[in-house]
Amino acid sequence: MRRWPYWVLAFWLMVVTCSLLFDFKPDDINLQQVLALPGHGALLGNDDLGRDIAARLAAGAGVSLLVALVVTLVTLTLGTAIGLLAGYCGGWVDRLLMQVTDVFLAFPGILLAIAFAAVLGPGLDNLLLALCMTSWVGYARLTRAQALSLRQRQHVQAAQSLGASAGRIMRKHMLPLLAAPLVVEATYSIAGLVIAEASLSFLGLGIQAPHASWGSMLRDGVRYLLVAPHYVLAVGISLMSVVLAINVLGDQLRDAWDVRRMRD
Repeated sequence: MRRWPYWVLAFWLMVVTCSLLFDFKPDDINLQQVLALPGHGALLGNDDLGRDIAARLAAGAGVSLLVALVVTLVTLTLGTAIGLLAGYCGGWVDRLLMQVTDVFLAFPGILLAIAFAAVLGPGLDNLLLALCMTSWVGYARLTRAQALSLRQRQHVQAAQSLGASAGRIMRKHMLPLLAAPLVVEATYSIAGLVIAEASLSFLGLGIQAPHASWGSMLRDGVRYLLVAPHYVLAVGISLMSVVLAINVLGDQLRDAWDVRRMRD
């Protein structure tokens, strides 16, 4: 039972891979099949322009995966570097970096992303930039808190006494011990980024037509909720399954790497 998140994520990875290898034609319009129910012609039915919902779900999954992975890699690197530098150096460096971090924390992340996306304009590049500018804060705070504790460890103080450089100490003696909490944080961040991408696209600030996005598909499907509920249900269940699976996977990783549980 604990393996179901892996099966769900493996399924969507397979869907994305197949959409890249084969042309499912997600943008082909068929006005004779407008809002058609699921059937042999289209596994999940057709949307308001007669396009295959299943094909567009596959294309939208690729967009969500791209956004989540790119933003996670960028923000994980940036946030970890800032937090590690602040926690290890302390003093004015810590105060300066944390004041900048507090400025970003003063605003809800999704609202700040909406503001940046509105200023930068819609599109994939601007969407990635807006999410990168708002998603590094959690990594920075977590890394700083861990670094403040780790710099008091004996092996770090021993490396300092032997004349090791600050860069080597942070890279060799502190960063490996930060891997587990950062991986767990990154897992939760991926789920949040999938929701953020869908939210911005739902508001018209993300992926633009005719390209498929789960958020824009939800926006279009809401207008036909009473006459074609399969449109919204297909997208909503897909989004829920991915986010739920990633969050449960994060919980499992957190429990597996919890030192207190391992001692028990």
